[in-house]
Amino acid sequence: MADLINSQPWSNTLVSLLPTPLSKTTVLRTLRLIKDPSKALRFFKWAQQSGFPHTAQSYFIMLQILGRDRNLNVARNLLFSIEKKSNGTVKLEDRFFNTLIRSYAEAGLFKESLKLFQTMKSVAVSPSVVTFNSVLSILLKRGRTNMAKEVYDEMLHTYGVSPDTCTYNVLIRGFCKNSMVDEGFRFFKEMASFNCDPDVVTYNTLVDGLCRAGKVRIARNLVNAMSRKCEGLNPNVVTYTTLIRGYCMKQEVDEALVVLEEMSGRGIEPNMVTYNTLIKGLCEVHKLDKMKDVLEWMKDNGGFSPDTFTFNTIIHSHCCAGNLDEALKVFESMKKFQVRMDSASYSTMIRSLCQKGDYDMAEVLFDELLEKEILLSNFGSKPLAAAYSPLIQYLCEHGKSKKAERVMRQLMKRGTQDGQLYNTLIMGHCKEGAYESGYELLVWMLRRDFLPDVDIYDYLIEGFLLKNKPLLAKETLEKMLKSSYQPKTVTWHSILAKLLEKGCAHESAGVILMMLEKNVRQNINLSTESLKLLFRCGQQERAFEIIDLVYKNGYRVTVEEVIQFLFERGKLSEACKMLLFSLKNHQNVNINLCNAIILNLCKINKVSEAFKLCYELVEIGFCLLYIYIIQAHFN
Repeated sequence: MADLINSQPWSNTLVSLLPTPLSKTTVLRTLRLIKDPSKALRFFKWAQQSGFPHTAQSYFIMLQILGRDRNLNVARNLLFSIEKKSNGTVKLEDRFFNTLIRSYAEAGLFKESLKLFQTMKSVAVSPSVVTFNSVLSILLKRGRTNMAKEVYDEMLHTYGVSPDTCTYNVLIRGFCKNSMVDEGFRFFKEMASFNCDPDVVTYNTLVDGLCRAGKVRIARNLVNAMSRKCEGLNPNVVTYTTLIRGYCMKQEVDEALVVLEEMSGRGIEPNMVTYNTLIKGLCEVHKLDKMKDVLEWMKDNGGFSPDTFTFNTIIHSHCCAGNLDEALKVFESMKKFQVRMDSASYSTMIRSLCQKGDYDMAEVLFDELLEKEILLSNFGSKPLAAAYSPLIQYLCEHGKSKKAERVMRQLMKRGTQDGQLYNTLIMGHCKEGAYESGYELLVWMLRRDFLPDVDIYDYLIEGFLLKNKPLLAKETLEKMLKSSYQPKTVTWHSILAKLLEKGCAHESAGVILMMLEKNVRQNINLSTESLKLLFRCGQQERAFEIIDLVYKNGYRVTVEEVIQFLFERGKLSEACKMLLFSLKNHQNVNINLCNAIILNLCKINKVSEAFKLCYELVEIGFCLLYIYIIQAHFN
C-alpha cells in the first residue's frame, strides 16, 4: 500500500485502489513507509474516514511525521483534537507532548516548546522523566541555567519524578557547556543519591567540560580513574578523542600525539574524528609537516581517506593564514576527489572572500550554495548563520535582499538562528521598499525570542505610512511597545493622522487610548478629528469614552467644532450631550449654536434634552428662547 501511495499523486483514483477494511498493523506500517509527509497526513485522514479507529500509536507516529516535517501548527491541532476525534478512546499521553516539544525546539521555536510544556501540565498530563530530560536539554542549549535548575527542582519536588542517568548526562553536559563545570560536578556527585550509575557518556561529558575549561590534566586524571571507580567501565574512542581535542585547544599538540599513542596501546583504534581533531590542532599551530605525517598514518593504519571535515579543516587553516588562493585550490580539489561539500566548506570560503573584498566570487559560491540546497541537507556540520553575515549584509546593501532571505529561510529550516541577520535583512527589505517582507521577518524574529533594533521599527512604520498602509504601521507600533521601546511622539501622531485619513475609526481610537496609557502628548486637531470620525461611523459610546479620558488626562479637543459637526449631520442628541460635557468642563460655547440645537430638539419632540441644556445655560447666565420649549411642551 505504501508503494502505491509513494508512486502516485493523491487522488480519487488512488483512493479507489486502496484496500479496506484496514488493520492496525497495516496502518502503522504504511504510515512509517510513506515518504511524503503530506501524503502520510492524507492517508491518516482517509483511514479515519474509512472507519479505522486510530490508536494511540498511530496518533503518535503521525505527530512524529508532522514534527519532522516542521508542520508544527497542524501537529499541534492534531494533538489537541485526539480525544475528540477518537471519541475519548485515546487519551492524551506524555509521549505525544514529548515529540512535539522536541520538534518545536529543533525548529528553533524555543518559546513554543516551553509553552507546550506548560500546556501539558495545565491539561493534567503529568510530565515523565523523558519530558523533563527534553525540556532541560532545550533550556540548557539556550543557556537558561537558572530556569533549568527550577525545572529540575519541579521535577523532583512537584511531580516526584526520579531522574535517570540520561537526566544527569543532560544536566552535566548543559552546565559544562555553559562554563559551569563545578555545577556539572555537583550533579555528577548527586547521581549516587538517586542510584544512577554514571556511564561512559557521563564521563565523556565531564571530560569534555573540563577540556573546554582548559583543565585537561584533571580530565586525564578522571579518565585514568574511570575503571577504578566503576567496574567494567573503560574509556572509549570518544574519551580519548575528547582529550586529544583538549590538548589541541591548548596548542599542546605533542601531548595530543602522546594520547594518540596511549589509546592505540590500549587497543582502542582511532576513528576519523580522532584524526580530524589532530589535523585541526596541527593546522592551528601551523605544523603542516606533522599534519602530513598524520594523513599518512591514517591512510596506512586505518585505511581512512580525507573526508569533508579534513578538507574543511585544511581550507580553514589556509584562510586563517591568508592563503586564499591555496584555500580555493583545496576547495576545488574536493570536487575533483568527489568529496561531498557541506555548509562549512562554503561558509569558510565565502567569509574569507568577503574579508578580502572579493564579493563577486563570494556571490558565485553563494549562488552555488543556494542551487544545491546544501543548507537544507543534514549532512555535515550544522550551518552557522553568522558565517554568512558579511555576504548577506553586502547583498542587502546592493538591492539583493530577496536572494539573501532565501539563504536565511534555509537556515531557519535547519533551526539555525541569528538575531543580527534578521535586523540586516529587514533593513535591506526596507531600503528596497519591500516593507511587507520586512514585517514578515519581524514577526518570525519575535516568535524566536530575538529583540529587533529600535531602528527596525522606525523604518517599517515610516515605510508603511509612506505606502499608505497605516494598519500595518499600527501593528508594527504595537510590537514595538511589546519590545519595550517607546516610539517618538511624532510617530504616534503620524500613524493616527494616516488612520484618520483612511477612515479607520476603531483603530484610531485605539491609538489614542494607547497614547493616553503611555502618557504620550495628544494633538488637539487629531483628537478632534478622531471624535468626528467615531460619530460619523456611529460609534457614539466610544466617542464619549475617548473625550472623557482625554479631558481626565489633562488634554482638550475643539469641542465647538465637534458640536457643529454633529449639528450639521442632524445628530442633535449627541450635540446636546457634547454641549453639556463642554459646560461641565467650563468650555466656552457658541450661544447661537446652542439656541439652534435647543430649537431643533424641540421640533423633534426631544423636550427633556432641550430643557436640560437650557437649564444648564441659564445656570451660567445665558438668556434663551424659553418660548420654544414651552410651546413644544404643550403641543
